[in-house]
Amino acid sequence: MTVKPNRSWLLLMVVGVLALALVPAGCGKGLSGTVTEAGSTTVQPLAEKLRDAFQQKDPEVKVDIQGGGTAVGIKSVNDGTVDIGAASRELTADDPPLVKHLLARDGIAIITGPNNSITGLTTAQARDVFGGIVTNWKDIGGPDHEIHVIVREEGSGTRIAFEDLVMAKPAPAVKIVSTAIQQTSNGGVKTAVAGDAYAIGFISMGYLDSSVKALPIDSVAATEANAKDGTYPIIRPLYFLTKEQPTGLVKGFIDFCQSPEGQAIVTQEGYISAI
Repeated sequence: MTVKPNRSWLLLMVVGVLALALVPAGCGKGLSGTVTEAGSTTVQPLAEKLRDAFQQKDPEVKVDIQGGGTAVGIKSVNDGTVDIGAASRELTADDPPLVKHLLARDGIAIITGPNNSITGLTTAQARDVFGGIVTNWKDIGGPDHEIHVIVREEGSGTRIAFEDLVMAKPAPAVKIVSTAIQQTSNGGVKTAVAGDAYAIGFISMGYLDSSVKALPIDSVAATEANAKDGTYPIIRPLYFLTKEQPTGLVKGFIDFCQSPEGQAIVTQEGYISAI
């Protein structure tokens, strides 16, 4: 006995084969391609951690993370040199009109060497020290020795945020002393301060370790918890920037960074979650 094939079944088979033929190669196997990011050295180590986690989920994706500073990030994304710029300060009227994606918040810690006897500063004292008005540690409760001021370079997002949050309040603003030693990264400031018993500097809280001492400001310790609840006074945003609303792989990476999974990495790295 010969069984005739069911025509409806045959039609479904043909449609199924045609549908499979139309599916793009790699669909269903995760994302693939390259995303480029550059900018803030504060954001850089956090972005690298987020990149590593993202690439574990999608091994065919390459996310190229570079530093260079906030100014480089803003210029590069605006010029189209990179897909994403990273900034560690608010954008100003002088910046191009970029799309901001809040990645995290960060406290700026004022640091000394671990053996410096000073136990804390007020915001006003910090302003006077970095402004060159107070030049000897003994005038603020420390040893009788000249203060060596170490700062980030001009244009750094960390420096601009520090100038806005410490040096500009109350008006009129006080400029950072011209004799300050400049470093091009948070890591550079930390290393320089750690190696000089009479130095003071400021870095992202995410860079703190036992090689330096973070000073309480206005009697509030420089901790993640105090930064998160708003009691620590020196806080700034960390942004990813795009020239337009992101799509495709760029959107996928930013969405991951802002997701609960990505924000868990933010808090693990000592920054303050954006959500």
